[in-house]
Amino acid sequence: MWKERIRSWVPNSFTFGNLFCGVVAIVYAARGDFSNATLLIIIAMMLDSLDGRLARMLGVAGDFGKELDSLADIVTFGVAPAMLAYYTFFIDYGNYGLFFAALFPLFGAYRLARFNLSATNVAASYFSGVPITAAGGLLAVITTFGDRVSELLTPIFFTGLALLMVSRVRIPSFKDVPLPRHSFIITISLVYVTYMMFARWKEWPTFWFIAVPFYVLFIAFSFVKKRKRMAN
Repeated sequence: MWKERIRSWVPNSFTFGNLFCGVVAIVYAARGDFSNATLLIIIAMMLDSLDGRLARMLGVAGDFGKELDSLADIVTFGVAPAMLAYYTFFIDYGNYGLFFAALFPLFGAYRLARFNLSATNVAASYFSGVPITAAGGLLAVITTFGDRVSELLTPIFFTGLALLMVSRVRIPSFKDVPLPRHSFIITISLVYVTYMMFARWKEWPTFWFIAVPFYVLFIAFSFVKKRKRMAN
């Protein structure tokens, strides 16, 4: 019994890490530290991509983990990116900007509720609408580059991502794809870290090193398990 509980808390610890990153990102955004806030959301994306995979690999996937993951996602990929968008762009528009920024987590909550109702034990080959993880991560990165692009692009991207979350557009699911081919998160992370290294190296984020050990260990674990499966 205790071994099963330990196994179940392994993926849940990644989910709690996701939520922790989201809460701290909100605080950083309020303080004006947008670089660390964005990076924490990217780290949370990595953690979010691992918890479900670990649960399935350890055979402990269940309703508790699914509901906990949804609660963490609405904070990290709904509220935190909306706070970033507000403090970097919408704050100049007063209460109208606040109202507009608050729409993003509302759309994200609807997307998560719809997903939880339609989810089954069988992994689907596609998502209905853009997942909140992808939408929130993209919005966070876009706000980081907000001072380098036209002011018109931020509200366009913001509105487009919010609408895509609640749309019925079919987005390919990569749940059963091996981690090294999880190109979206790896690409977005490398782009952001590269930007921080060469464009803002004097403001190097504090928590960047947290993601690397988790990701490397999981890649190694996945590789070893796949080799054993092929050997058998």
